[in-house]
Amino acid sequence: MNTFIFLKLVGQLALPPASLLFGLVVAGLLALFRFRRLAKLVLALAFAEALILSLPPVSDALMKPLESEARAEAAKAKPCCYDAIVVLGGAIAPAAPPYFPDPDLADAGDRIWHAARLYHRGVAPRIIVSGGSFLAQQGGPATTEAEAMRQFLLDLGVPSGAIIEEGKSLNTIENMGNLRALVQDKPIALVTSGFHMPRALRLARRNGLNAAAFPTDWRVPFEARPPWENWIPGIGAEAHSGLALWEYAAYFFDFRKEGVQR
Repeated sequence: MNTFIFLKLVGQLALPPASLLFGLVVAGLLALFRFRRLAKLVLALAFAEALILSLPPVSDALMKPLESEARAEAAKAKPCCYDAIVVLGGAIAPAAPPYFPDPDLADAGDRIWHAARLYHRGVAPRIIVSGGSFLAQQGGPATTEAEAMRQFLLDLGVPSGAIIEEGKSLNTIENMGNLRALVQDKPIALVTSGFHMPRALRLARRNGLNAAAFPTDWRVPFEARPPWENWIPGIGAEAHSGLALWEYAAYFFDFRKEGVQR
């Protein structure tokens, strides 16, 4: 099992809803071997995690530091002129014919739209779309995320000659190493979700990239939601909590070699 698969599995099992099922299985095994008190504790912790992370105030508290840092970095960015606009993967699911003949926009699809707007604004003369596909690398039916982003950008009026594909990377670390080979130390406008920007910038700079922040895909804040949505547990809040916790864990505990290419 490679590092990519291992980290994905651990991350999913540590967070709801998978962590709830995992807790139920572990509790059942403990009860089977007569560790009933420990089984009850594991079960209680699994349910408590799922409930707490589904509370909007909790997801807001986890997201706010990440997005605040992204906004601060964006305020430092010059309005132009960059060698390239770089869009990181995670915004669109690639086509997987014959099952899914067309790409499917994800929640972070704002990244591609934002990149197109920056291009039309004259921020940079080209867009680099960075994102591969695990299934494609394993000989599966999927195309790459970079190909899917190209298709969407074409529909948004970006000329084909202005789009460059980097379709080998499967995560942010690989994104940055492969981008370094394409742009060297030329200035780039980095586009990704607000919550993801702090980690993406850190990895970009460790790889010697001259990156400025152009974040998008903001989470809806407390003030912009109906009052009842701010206090009732929901799957949306749970998903946002999971995204934020993944970023914190990757930021502080992912010690994989970044693979700087100079």
